Amino acid sequence: MAVDRSRGEPIRVAVVGLGIGRMHVLAYKQLRSHYRVVAVCDVDGGRAEEVAGWLRDVRAATDLAAVLDADDVDVVDLCTPPHQHREQIETALRAGKDVICEKPLVGSLRELDELAAIAAETGRTVMPILQYRFGHGIQRLSHLVGLGLAGRPYVANVDVAWRRGADYYAVPWRGRWETELGGVLLSHALHALDMALFVLGPPCAVWARTATLVNDIEVEDSAVVTLRFRSGGLATLSATLGSAAEISRHRFSFEHLSAESGTDPYTNGAEPWVITPASPDRGAEIEAARAALELGHEDYAGQLERWAGARALGEPPPVTLADARSLLEVVTAMYVSAREDREVALPFPDDDPALDGWQP
Repeated sequence: MAVDRSRGEPIRVAVVGLGIGRMHVLAYKQLRSHYRVVAVCDVDGGRAEEVAGWLRDVRAATDLAAVLDADDVDVVDLCTPPHQHREQIETALRAGKDVICEKPLVGSLRELDELAAIAAETGRTVMPILQYRFGHGIQRLSHLVGLGLAGRPYVANVDVAWRRGADYYAVPWRGRWETELGGVLLSHALHALDMALFVLGPPCAVWARTATLVNDIEVEDSAVVTLRFRSGGLATLSATLGSAAEISRHRFSFEHLSAESGTDPYTNGAEPWVITPASPDRGAEIEAARAALELGHEDYAGQLERWAGARALGEPPPVTLADARSLLEVVTAMYVSAREDREVALPFPDDDPALDGWQP
């Protein structure tokens, strides 16, 4: 049963998977007026007990079934390894729970469409986690673009230069197609790609090259991509897990302004961003629009805060399955392009075999 937010009751959440799930727990802790974590779950019982101790009256579990059987859980927040998401999301939906799920949501567009149908059938909601788009810097740029103040897009450049080595890939499910579902494009550059598409919309064509250069793994750890948009605008994405200096960076060139992020590898969606207008008149208009935009929390707390508000009003979540599908369609095109050494047009036709997955 959904919580009656009109009485001020918090949404009751169980967080499952306490690697990155720890960050989710901390975000809920920031949002006590909206959420109450009632359970945490991990296959490592000691880890579950530890995280349960961060908050009051939180029970620790090691079995997802026990979480789904509980009457006091409204939302299941899945932070488990990628290959488990498809089955776990369906199980949670059919147990009458709404679902929040970490990226990558699933391993194919067909699977995503199946989950959308199950969500509609059960009357439940699935919200994919794409928290980077809630940084204040990228939010303000998206606002300016939405108002038409940026003008036509020309070129965008996205750089993800991180470092991951043998210690990272010692975790058994990482670096394998069957369990991680992909490499740097899917697991590390996905948020940076989402930020770019959040501003520019979906591309109409993709050309990619991938390589495994840094680590002895099955999946790619380096990639370069070009994207073409119906507006005529272009974008590039470069990604590697072999950079000694870790950075993430976005730069957009529009008709009426340019915008450049900071380079912090994991928070470059946040301020400060440098917005440079093409003329003084444009500058005054742009600055007024930036200043007028009211923003709440950033990152995980920003996405979860907005969902609490949308849920109270019976509205869709701030990130939908349609958003995740659009993003995963571009990722699918990247893998097809790299494998077949050609430009891939989007969207895919309904009978394209690529909809069944990008894994080799």
